Amino acid sequence: MTSHSNGQVAIIRTERGLTISGTRITLYDLMDYLTTQYPLPFIRDLFDLSEEQINVALTYIESNRNDSSYRERCVDRIVEIAIYTVNYMGARRVFIP
Repeated sequence: MTSHSNGQVAIIRTERGLTISGTRITLYDLMDYLTTQYPLPFIRDLFDLSEEQINVALTYIESNRNDSSYRERCVDRIVEIAIYTVNYMGARRVFIP
């Protein structure tokens, strides 16, 4: 496990989205398993996370669960990425459901 520069695990914003510091694991990856109610030990082992990493991620998710502006920002970002992809690849090559 690699920690944040000050030695603590944190949630950071990267080009991939909100990510657990020192990993390439996004909160969106974890949320897929959490919403389908996989047990926490399974999720932790699947992503090879420490107890501290999973706890920081869960705390962040819980504290932002009801933040509608957070959800709106996520949707806005997904739309931006989709538009960029369509412009880059051409509309005929991209399928957006």
